[in-house]
Amino acid sequence: MIEITRLHHASIIVADTGRALAFYRGLLGLKVDDQRPDLGYPGAWLQIGTQQIHLLETDNPDANREAPQHGGRDRHIALTISNLQSLINALDNAGIAYTLSRSGRAALFCRDPDGNALEFIEQA
Repeated sequence: MIEITRLHHASIIVADTGRALAFYRGLLGLKVDDQRPDLGYPGAWLQIGTQQIHLLETDNPDANREAPQHGGRDRHIALTISNLQSLINALDNAGIAYTLSRSGRAALFCRDPDGNALEFIEQA
């Protein structure tokens, strides 16, 4: 029997690692894992508890894809957050657009500088 126990990481394709880090590390406060080996292309590993987001600076096979405006109708990564209002304030201050969840939950969707959709769900 196969037993999957947790998600280890999700990978996101970015055009510029520095620009992506300004969003993920600078705005969202994620910590960079310095254990990333030289993989032959730029990128970064970001820690979220024991899980990670891997930023991959590689060619994007979806570069010409038209993504839905609302991130909830697109492939996305969902992250929990303890205080949604603090994120709303940070996004507003940075001029980053977002949409509130259409489910009625305390959640929102936004996109990173490369158009990758992210969902943030408030959980105490």
